[in-house]
Amino acid sequence: MRPRLLTGLYSAAAIATLGLLVTSCGPRPPAITAMDHSALSTMERVMLNASACWFKSSDPAFAGYQLSPELNSFTGRPRILVVDRKHPTGRPSLVVQAEGNPAQLQAFGPMMSGASGGRITGDVNRWAGGSKACN
Repeated sequence: MRPRLLTGLYSAAAIATLGLLVTSCGPRPPAITAMDHSALSTMERVMLNASACWFKSSDPAFAGYQLSPELNSFTGRPRILVVDRKHPTGRPSLVVQAEGNPAQLQAFGPMMSGASGGRITGDVNRWAGGSKACN
């Protein structure tokens, strides 16, 4: 009978200790994030919208190009490339990349100084902010 009593005392002590640990931590409010602003998630949003709005829609400004995403980046800078459709391994015409959390975006390449540069900037900023609108 004695072993049961000790087991009961140990169980009561364990429950009391556990109760103290739980109450000392206090309730934690759930983390609610409307949108992930990391570089990777931002570039994923930009890539999906660029694919839909620039390429799948047959936008004439992007007719001679193709999208080449490079989201798996060991440098912490996921990016998308817009490359010549006839020479996909050549130098990109547009690079859009992000870094950090919250993401800071950069866009550069020959297309940025062309007629579509302002539009590209507007599209990328809008998509990075969470919009899915094409224009």
